[in-house]
Amino acid sequence: MMNKKSFLSIIPARGGSKRLPRKNILKILDKPLIAYSIEAGLNSKYIDKLIVSSDDDEILSISKDYGAEIIKRPANLAEDTTTTFDTLKHVVENISEEYEYIVLLQATSPLRKSSHIDEAIKLLEEKKADAIISVCEMEHSPLWSNTLPSDNNMKLFLKDEIKNKRSQDLEKYYRLNGAIYICRTDKFLENKGFFLEENIYAYIMDRKDSIDIDEEIDFIIASEFIKKSIRS
Repeated sequence: MMNKKSFLSIIPARGGSKRLPRKNILKILDKPLIAYSIEAGLNSKYIDKLIVSSDDDEILSISKDYGAEIIKRPANLAEDTTTTFDTLKHVVENISEEYEYIVLLQATSPLRKSSHIDEAIKLLEEKKADAIISVCEMEHSPLWSNTLPSDNNMKLFLKDEIKNKRSQDLEKYYRLNGAIYICRTDKFLENKGFFLEENIYAYIMDRKDSIDIDEEIDFIIASEFIKKSIRS
């Protein structure tokens, strides 16, 4: 809680994962991936309750062992087409308490720490914002990218004003990193998502802490960073 504002953290964790099977409970240093997000949420100064929503009994059992409260998600909310909004709405509708803010923590961001969550909530308070979403600087400028025609002709690939510029001279671009989403619960339900039309701000994280595990290469990179942080 911050200044009498209450925060409900939700970690959605489906059992199915096509690109990296069972990724939410794959182990990094003998700890399941989801445990990193659970511990980050539980160690936050401002999170009042943390719930893991899953259709998978093993994920729910592991989550409970690490201190999370759990909600079993029905099968119709565990399909490839299920939206994050529907998953979070199910949690909100199946708890007795009401919370002013929802904090979405994805299980696939193991390098996001409790300090990041607390900084994002502090930013929410400072800005008097209705929503905060975490981002990081893009690894490569989108100005260096384009689509290709069927013959891979690059004649129009770059705009003329970009061709002779160094990458460090280009304007900075940011991308969503998937680590932290915060929104007033009523605004979230009304808008059916976190991207409000106004009074929404970015919380900037560095690229290392922004690693989001989707494929095996992401898992390997995150594992190495976590191992390095423990050794240092």
